[in-house]
Amino acid sequence: MSACVPTRAADSTRPKRIHQSHSPPPTPPRRFRIAGADLSASIAVFLIALPLSLGIALATGAPLQAGLVAAAVGGLVAGRLGGSPLQVSGPAAGLTVVTAELIHLYGWRTTCAITVLAGITQMGLAQMRVARTALAVSPAIVHGMLAGIGVTIAVAQLHIVLGGIPQSSVLDNIRALPDQLANVHPAAVSMSALTLALLLAWPRIPGRVGKLLRRIPAALIAVAGATVTASLAGLTLPKVDLPSWSSHALAGLPEGPVLGVAASVLTVTLVCSVQSLLGAVAVDKLVAGRPELRARVGRSDLDRELLGQGAANIVSGALGGLPVAGVAVRSSANVQAGAVSRNSTMLHGVFVVVAALLMVPILELIPLASLAALVMAVGIQMVSLHHIRTVTRHREVLVYAVTTIGVVFLGVLEGVVLGVAVGIAVAMHRLARTRITYEEREGTHYVHVRGQLTFLAVPRLSRALHQVPHGADAFVELDSSFMDHAAYEALQDWQNSHTAQGGTVELTGRTGSRITEPTGSAHCRCRPWTPWRNHHCEPSASPRSAPPGSRPGGPGESAEPEDSTDPTGPSGASGRSGHQLARGISAFQRNTAPLVRGELARLAREGQRPAQLFLTCADSRLVTSMITSSGPGDLFVVRNVGNLVPLPGEESGDDSVAAAIEYAVDVLKVRSITVCGHSGCGAMQALMNAEPGGAMTPLKRWLRHGLPSLERMAAKDRPWARLAGRAPADAVEQLCLTNVVQQLEHLRAYESVARALREGALELHGMYFHVGEAQAYLLTDREGAELFDHVGAAEDLRYPA
Repeated sequence: MSACVPTRAADSTRPKRIHQSHSPPPTPPRRFRIAGADLSASIAVFLIALPLSLGIALATGAPLQAGLVAAAVGGLVAGRLGGSPLQVSGPAAGLTVVTAELIHLYGWRTTCAITVLAGITQMGLAQMRVARTALAVSPAIVHGMLAGIGVTIAVAQLHIVLGGIPQSSVLDNIRALPDQLANVHPAAVSMSALTLALLLAWPRIPGRVGKLLRRIPAALIAVAGATVTASLAGLTLPKVDLPSWSSHALAGLPEGPVLGVAASVLTVTLVCSVQSLLGAVAVDKLVAGRPELRARVGRSDLDRELLGQGAANIVSGALGGLPVAGVAVRSSANVQAGAVSRNSTMLHGVFVVVAALLMVPILELIPLASLAALVMAVGIQMVSLHHIRTVTRHREVLVYAVTTIGVVFLGVLEGVVLGVAVGIAVAMHRLARTRITYEEREGTHYVHVRGQLTFLAVPRLSRALHQVPHGADAFVELDSSFMDHAAYEALQDWQNSHTAQGGTVELTGRTGSRITEPTGSAHCRCRPWTPWRNHHCEPSASPRSAPPGSRPGGPGESAEPEDSTDPTGPSGASGRSGHQLARGISAFQRNTAPLVRGELARLAREGQRPAQLFLTCADSRLVTSMITSSGPGDLFVVRNVGNLVPLPGEESGDDSVAAAIEYAVDVLKVRSITVCGHSGCGAMQALMNAEPGGAMTPLKRWLRHGLPSLERMAAKDRPWARLAGRAPADAVEQLCLTNVVQQLEHLRAYESVARALREGALELHGMYFHVGEAQAYLLTDREGAELFDHVGAAEDLRYPA
């Protein structure tokens, strides 16, 4: 391929320099290294996970080793295979009620088998790529489910805190509470109170000393303090009992009614999946709030996360562990501790294994009352006042309350199903509840619509509209966020009929802003991005009435004859272009300038402060403001033929691109640089078709900066870039994609860019716009492959360092 492109030797005027390879040398195999931040974060997570895992196992009635097994498997298996690098998985408090009920109904070995089947189901769902469907569940239902589980946990553990034994249901626990209060165990209550006091006070220690002490997890301090106190005081209390691992019970064949086991598998799958996927989204938000992590940690792949959770549940159930899910407390601690990769999650699993094997004598000193108090505090925290305020503000408190009550008194699956049913009923009520009023004031007729305008409201809407007399002035105010096709048709039919009979109609929103312009040729109703040739502001210039090959003019322009012989006259090509430009400017002054004048005046006073340098091709089909939804002052745009970034010192007298990069990074302090290529790029086509030798035209001299992209594409040791998982359509598209990657490499050679990258003040992005599909793709790095993925589907939207 290199034989058909212009070479550097053709430019004899350039001084000879030592040849530098355009492609970077092959990277040596990376050695496995653990960052110091990952090591310290894994220790912090381990110290939180150890007491919580034992406490959750105690709350479920499972063997205490089952909590340690689930914590270790969650760290090692889910941490390695999952799609959320910083999410920590293990036995979750949200699964406590479900697991306790399964153990009560079917026994421990069958519960382990149900966990295995749930893991297989999760892996099947991951292969079907339905992970994002779980995010469609209303947050009110999810928060209600967690609140109901939290209430159930807190009521059950209260009996252990008081020195008793919990019952099998919430109602039984509530009924037994008076007798339990009459027969409290002083030693258990004192250790529980000490645990809760340390748990609450430790994070609130003031001053510089408190800042240092707060690095030790409060859960560890609370349990350790109660354990040391109970041992020194010689209190007689039930304590952790870890039988020999040789007698540890593993999974067996499921026993019980088929429908009951199937429903149990569905319940475990639902709770584990929803909690893990919502947790992954929450971890992404935590990472996004920490600039030092955004550049190193990619976004979660939810389908892969579901796959990892399924594999962890299979292994955990087979080894006799509790069900595994993503855990919010441990994940948050992992991010806050500064973890930068999945090594932290996996190391915490290794530490749990070591503790389970070597720290048994120490673990058996922990009072059960202390673990119960810890888990009870976790249950109380699951009833979040912030969530209650949020669902109240969004008028979904009924869904939240019904789900919570259903989970508490009926069970997790039943409560969730009840919450979904109430949520659907509330949504249907909102859709059907539409208020339509009609009134006449001073000869003008007003129709007000409040609520969602659906087909259910069409009869009432028609009755109100037909009260407006023929030929009258009418205002229709739509105070709604949704209008379906049936309502739109009814409104448009009435509007057309009313205006045909001499009346006037104006549609407005709730603030009185006009929705539609009056019909007439004097007003241009084309979209702001409508090309000049597609403007149809006058009937004579409409594309429908123009002959094939004609180019109607801009707003208010009449069609000109196509057979004009004067190319510079008013009816020639140049004349039409001039008229189009003038009328486009006129339309801007008339329609757009009044809307943006205030913002532009502010920018004129304050100066430009763009967030991005956007380097793209000069192709006329790329409208940067449209494809990025940006406005004045957002982008510092540099356009050239082929979106090329010459290496420093190679522009041969034309330093325009280098100057723009330096100005954007050092003066404007942009936070990111995006190189955007596009489909059907004429520059890439010319680069591939260029003949060697011949006159060195300005275009050839410029395109020589694209030669490294050709070399990169031809290299045998480099995989070709892919577009949303598929191979490029042809060699030109492959070169367009490769060129984006190569120009990002060139950017790194600039001193100002390299310095900003080292300081973490700058990010580089690769982008590809497919003109025919009107689809934008962002460059990601997935397992070492250069992949352009749909926006919103990419794991990592930054070019890897």
